[in-house]
Amino acid sequence: MPDVLDRFTPATQDWFRGAFAAPTNAQAGAWDAISAGKHALVVAPTGSGKTLSAFLWAIDSVFREKARDADAAGTRILYISPLKALGVDVERNLRSPLV
Repeated sequence: MPDVLDRFTPATQDWFRGAFAAPTNAQAGAWDAISAGKHALVVAPTGSGKTLSAFLWAIDSVFREKARDADAAGTRILYISPLKALGVDVERNLRSPLV
């Protein structure tokens, strides 16, 4: 079975593999659907990586787009948090993969 992480750029693959042992089932399922151009609704328990599954693909796609078009500019990802605390957590958790 192919590794779902192979669908990401090498830098994203390296970061993920350095930070986590493996994708959760929720992440693997989401990335399988998203990378095939499908819509995905991820329903899983807290701490299963749902938010990272969406953001990591979105962040990686910005880098793929930038590699194709160095002049690409503008807003590419918009996240609307249902809770201020979740927004703060998301911002804190995204610092590492963005670096």
